[in-house]
Amino acid sequence: MTSARPTLVALGRGVALAGLALLGQVAGLVMLAAVLLTFLVGLVVVFPPAVRLARAVTRMQRGLAARWSGISIDEPYLPAPPPPVPQGDGWYRDGRTLYKKPTIPAFNKRWNWMTKDPATWRDFAFLMGDLWMGGLLVAAPLLATAYGAVRLVAGDPAGAAWILLPVSTAYWYAPWAVRAHSGIAAALLGPTEKARLAQQVSRLDAARTEVVDSQAAELRRIERDLHDGAQARLVAIGMTIGAAEQLLESDPKAARALLGKASEASATALQEIRRLVRGIHPPVLAERGLGDAVRALALDSPLRVHVTVDLPERASAPLESAAYFAVSELLANAARHGDATEAWVDVSAQGPALRVTVTDDGQGGADPERGTGLHGIERRLGAFDGVLAVNSPVGGPTTAVIELPRAFRVRSAPVSAWRYFGRICWALWPIALFPQGLVAMVFKLVGSPVKSWFLGLYVAEPFQWPVIVGMIALGGGLLAVALATTVRSREAEGGGCG
Repeated sequence: MTSARPTLVALGRGVALAGLALLGQVAGLVMLAAVLLTFLVGLVVVFPPAVRLARAVTRMQRGLAARWSGISIDEPYLPAPPPPVPQGDGWYRDGRTLYKKPTIPAFNKRWNWMTKDPATWRDFAFLMGDLWMGGLLVAAPLLATAYGAVRLVAGDPAGAAWILLPVSTAYWYAPWAVRAHSGIAAALLGPTEKARLAQQVSRLDAARTEVVDSQAAELRRIERDLHDGAQARLVAIGMTIGAAEQLLESDPKAARALLGKASEASATALQEIRRLVRGIHPPVLAERGLGDAVRALALDSPLRVHVTVDLPERASAPLESAAYFAVSELLANAARHGDATEAWVDVSAQGPALRVTVTDDGQGGADPERGTGLHGIERRLGAFDGVLAVNSPVGGPTTAVIELPRAFRVRSAPVSAWRYFGRICWALWPIALFPQGLVAMVFKLVGSPVKSWFLGLYVAEPFQWPVIVGMIALGGGLLAVALATTVRSREAEGGGCG
């Protein structure tokens, strides 16, 4: 029973995917009706709800592909338009027309966003074709078994072959069909390069706004520290030296005492300026790189910090600075809020990405939504498309992972030949698998006198079944190669750094 469980799970998932494909067909027909009503009749209000329905179904397809096959499919949609902004007189402009309320301008923006997004029409094409491609692929064992049962009930012993075939091949076919369906969804529902760039521009624009605000706040902090700290001490030093000059002739002893105080104040001011400089950009970071800067940070921390560094080369200065201050903030939080006594910092390269893992033995409970420090780290990393992941259960330990993509140069192998080969496989696999394979098998089993253009039915009788099975295997192999080359091409294109 244990060995049969994966097969039964795969069969159940195939049935679920077939049902979802049927639901997608309904959603596709709804969207088709909305398209006709919109562009032929002018009933534009029906188009956005239909698009939202289509996107909800395709979003379910992406989620199932990630959970059941481990194929992550990013959402391909262009960033949603911002809400309309009123003019100085309170009216809203949409083209050459002014509106008193934002309802119509907002609707027009969203309608244009949906109609001009290529992902909308790719979703529509997937929903209309999924039932006849992926749906039949995953539902083939169920359909063959049901057809065989009907033939047996009708008194035809050939129905046993229809039941025996899916039963004997389900252990390998059912998992493969689920993965193949997810691969088809990844190829058709994944983001295009244009959508990726638009999403990245939107994220970078938001990150730029946050970074500008953060830099303004940082400049105000530096100005305040200089005004209240070093500047005030330097003014006091000047006044003390002036007083010493006045006492130099009349009371040399008092003048020497004032000069001694001025010397102490100058040393204190110098230390404050050095601390301020280290807070802006530590010299050790600029001179010796991120690894040694983190080690120096560990020496100044009140925690016992163990540092491991494995970097092939230095990253760019802005990336090193972002990673350094993130580690500094995490260690400070661990000591100040987590009651930690020990921490571990691992700085390494994961392909082209820079990954920093900070773990402490504190009491845990850190939440980026509540802590301004963690939010500040996310804001700083967001300028470089970086991410911060925090796992901090109550009671500890706390683990924070920082990842900055495209930090190092990685040479990628050329993939143009694979891309073209994959396109050929995408074009040929349906012909071999469906018309020449599965449909020919059905004609052979039912004993149909029609041969049409099915190659397997024209060869000699002893070779008909080998040719049909070979066509099915060829179609499945071409599909597998097409999916593999598509995934390989995308990974190779995304892995390099210019």
